Amino acid sequence: MEELLGAAPDGADAQVNARRTGRLTLRPPRSVARQRCPHVRRRYAARMGTEPQDSDDLRLFHTGEHACGYWPERAARDLVLDPRDPRLRHWYPHALSWGFRRSGDIVYRPHCAGCRACVAVRIPVDRFVPDRSQRRCLARNANVEMRVLPAHRTAEQLALYRRYLASRHAGGGMDGHGASEFDQFLIGSWSEGRFLELREPSPQGPGKLLAVAVTDCTEASLSAVYTFYDPDHAARGLGTLAILRQIEWARRERRRYVYLGYWIEGHPKMDYKRRFRPLEAFDGRQWHDLP
Repeated sequence: MEELLGAAPDGADAQVNARRTGRLTLRPPRSVARQRCPHVRRRYAARMGTEPQDSDDLRLFHTGEHACGYWPERAARDLVLDPRDPRLRHWYPHALSWGFRRSGDIVYRPHCAGCRACVAVRIPVDRFVPDRSQRRCLARNANVEMRVLPAHRTAEQLALYRRYLASRHAGGGMDGHGASEFDQFLIGSWSEGRFLELREPSPQGPGKLLAVAVTDCTEASLSAVYTFYDPDHAARGLGTLAILRQIEWARRERRRYVYLGYWIEGHPKMDYKRRFRPLEAFDGRQWHDLP
């Protein structure tokens, strides 16, 4: 039976049709399995048209084919955790460790026929040491101020997001995003997210907004959901700076990992993640250092 699951995992404003394929039978801790959130249950049930079953199992869906967000000539499919499940926020830290990622309210993992190019990666915070290029990036932006704020959209952030999409993703399906797409794609309804802002210094109030790194927070880790920045300041290396500041943030709060989503070897927009070393990769069973 086909069921509509909401926004496409690659962040486009199209929706995907997903087919239920069975159950993910990994068990959460007992305290998670027994917790009940009736108001969340009702909201998801109304959206999906049916009440989730009371069970310690988490249901898993398989999407239909859709255009690959990284290789346009290829078709992609994803595994999606049941977005109706009221325990999704409690499962989410475990899902990160299984190679999943969040886009809006959807927690997904690529699962394409004949292709395993997307590799989930994370930075082990205690072992990370910046290389020479990353140290230069930190020095070049030493005066950039960092603020961590609740994940609530502002007009300033939305304007920067739209400028970034128009510059970096023109014609890619996202450059028409407005306020509702911003909220759906970056914030969602249940995630424990924060906006890491990078700003120019100013003696009077907040300086010019340079970048926003949308970041999910769990007890043991941070997850870099999406970063957008001022295209006029691309030479600063703001994408790299955002990750370096996320690592500092995680280290300060004694979190073990910063998840970077998926790395694709040789892809011009994804290969930069390889420069953060050591970098751990998930092979479908366990995490290991990339050579």
